[in-house]
Amino acid sequence: MGKHTHHSGQNSLSAPQKYASCSLHAAAFAPKALLLSVASAMLIYTPALYAQPVADKAEAAVKKTAATSAQPAGVANLADVVVEAEQSSTYPGGHMSKNSRVGFLGNKTALETPFNTVSYTDKFVQDSQAHNITDVIAATDPSVFTNGAIGGWSENYYIRGFQSDTNDMSMNGLFGIAPYYRTAPAMFSRIEVLKGPSALLNGMPPAGSVAGTVNLVSKRAGDEPLLRLSPTYMSNSQWGGTIDASRRFGQNKQFGIRVNGVYQDGSGPVRKQDLKTQLGSLGMDWRGHRARISADVYMANDRVDGVVRGINLGKMKEIPAPPNPKTLVNPDWSYVSNKDRGAMIRAEYDFNDNLTAYAAVGRSKTNYEYNGATSSVLLDNQGTINTMIGQLAFDVDKKSADVGLKGQFNTGPVAHQWVINTTYYKHDEHDYGVRRVAGADWITNMYHPTWGKTVPFNKTPISVSTLQLASYGAADIMSFLDERLQLTLGLRYQEVKSDMFTPGYKTRMTHYKKHSLTPGTALLFKATEHISLYGNYIQGLTKGDSAPITADNYPKVFAPYKTKQAELGIKFDYDKLSQTISLFSIKKPSSYTDVVTNMFTSGGQQRNRGIEWSFIASPIENVRLMGGASYIKPELTKLAKHDNEGNIATGVAKFQGKLGAEWDIHAAAGIVTLSANATAVSKQYLNQENTLSVGGHTLFNLGARYNAKVSGHPFTLRAEVKNLTNKAYWGMPRLSNLSLGAPRTFYLSGSYDF
Repeated sequence: MGKHTHHSGQNSLSAPQKYASCSLHAAAFAPKALLLSVASAMLIYTPALYAQPVADKAEAAVKKTAATSAQPAGVANLADVVVEAEQSSTYPGGHMSKNSRVGFLGNKTALETPFNTVSYTDKFVQDSQAHNITDVIAATDPSVFTNGAIGGWSENYYIRGFQSDTNDMSMNGLFGIAPYYRTAPAMFSRIEVLKGPSALLNGMPPAGSVAGTVNLVSKRAGDEPLLRLSPTYMSNSQWGGTIDASRRFGQNKQFGIRVNGVYQDGSGPVRKQDLKTQLGSLGMDWRGHRARISADVYMANDRVDGVVRGINLGKMKEIPAPPNPKTLVNPDWSYVSNKDRGAMIRAEYDFNDNLTAYAAVGRSKTNYEYNGATSSVLLDNQGTINTMIGQLAFDVDKKSADVGLKGQFNTGPVAHQWVINTTYYKHDEHDYGVRRVAGADWITNMYHPTWGKTVPFNKTPISVSTLQLASYGAADIMSFLDERLQLTLGLRYQEVKSDMFTPGYKTRMTHYKKHSLTPGTALLFKATEHISLYGNYIQGLTKGDSAPITADNYPKVFAPYKTKQAELGIKFDYDKLSQTISLFSIKKPSSYTDVVTNMFTSGGQQRNRGIEWSFIASPIENVRLMGGASYIKPELTKLAKHDNEGNIATGVAKFQGKLGAEWDIHAAAGIVTLSANATAVSKQYLNQENTLSVGGHTLFNLGARYNAKVSGHPFTLRAEVKNLTNKAYWGMPRLSNLSLGAPRTFYLSGSYDF
């Protein structure tokens, strides 16, 4: 589609992984020793968990109940007490939920699901001062990688070594409703990541991402009224704030309303770059005896002036040293604007204790406009770059729906939890612009760039395209041995239809209509109350390609490509220590034209094999640790150029580790929490020949927050500095070879509950 050519571009599960950010890097990085030390500490600490007397837990529960009862009516608890009260649903610190949505299987706990998931809470969003979804999911998870750039035309992240599209995020289980390229997280109570392909569980996402699925869960009104104001600041001079308000109505508080708003505007940490975010959302819900209804409406505007696009190496045979990280290496007059509007409604009805029907429907519209670099090519070792200017706008109208039945029954000693559903997605898109503006090329030096005047936007119609996805899925979770052994079997039938027309629908240029079956199976064994072993085989779907007119087998159209994952894992979940270890292999097909036969084929393949380890722990009172490490080998196994087979895929760090800590100190009639985080990644190759690469890097963050009560109301003040040493480093972004990671950046925010 046009944008890709231009930018080419009911019960929840949660695998603990989050909060810290330090890391391992193969033999070359000092954090390796740190991670090994933490791993040893985890192993040493585990027996202490087994030995903890039951009486101690009971005593803690009594103290917790007494503390809660002692609070005056209507007075909110301090942040640390809130965390204690929520221990049953979150891990220590309150940043990670123990529940996460597993597609149409519904919400499950970590030990109940045979997949690797992680679920971040809104408390983590607040405490990390996250500005977008990537800030959340890449902060502490060792299987999520981002290049670290700020002010790009889109969020940019990899999961398990594969690029993911932001427009493949789902909102309350529906594709196509969340904002398109960048999403402010303020209106969500949970941000969930299901790692690996998930065609059976979710259906095919619109852009065909197979690395994982990010699901955004809307905030709902709690039983107690809330009005929270939070001013924010980001260096160099971006100011703003958020508002979060909710209330429930009715004799039994059946009806709830929650409102969230965000406004942030001003200069960011990169010179000559301005960032602006506006968000308004309304979430409503009604809960009856057997029925539940919820609805969401939002508007979001996101604009970047001075867009980061990155640079390409051209014929260079070595990587230049990065400029000062505050440097904007793309035109300072460039801009990207996203305007998103969305609404959805979901309803559930329990016919009885064993049968529930549900339905969800939504619609969103996006207006996008980009004027800036299409490509910036490095010409010499002194940093001279030639920037080509391109322009793209598109309007896309998306509709989405999900309808299903779920229930349970027994056949002798076997318990069944079953679900059937159908999903539907459709979008209509109008593309405008000019791929390369004639006479607008600009030559400058990336170390000291100077830019000319703004190039006027030319909104010439390019094409009209449509995409329609329909699927029908069914699954059965069979439980044996008193539910200690669970076998999941499922199958989904997927239809894909797309067309592209000249402006005004006058001529159909391309047509695609294919279908595919995607099975899935998973096995879960609860070895003990605290340990689960699991394995799964599942597939992902991406729309197949069409042979180009230059190929001898034109106009052959391929069925949707099937990405296949096999995974084994073990999960440990105790009150103060949770760990997940996963082994996986993912094979993703691709297409190319054979240089000998000139036949277009879908025989290409990239195979990612890896191991992930993540943990969250509270080894002593008031201290929390979170982090992990991953090793991924993204191997190019089948290519048109056979000499490159066996090489490492571009843009993926083989090693990544993250570690962080929080320490609560009672002081000044409140609680001071000190935090320290570090992230380390290994090098990334920039070409399939593996002759060019950027070195690994290690980043450090420091922060603190203060929780207290002012006039009887909760008050929090937060401060953090990211990239403490102002490290200059290259990362590989989407669509180009190099982009600068974000410079040292200061964050401040406060919140006061009225």
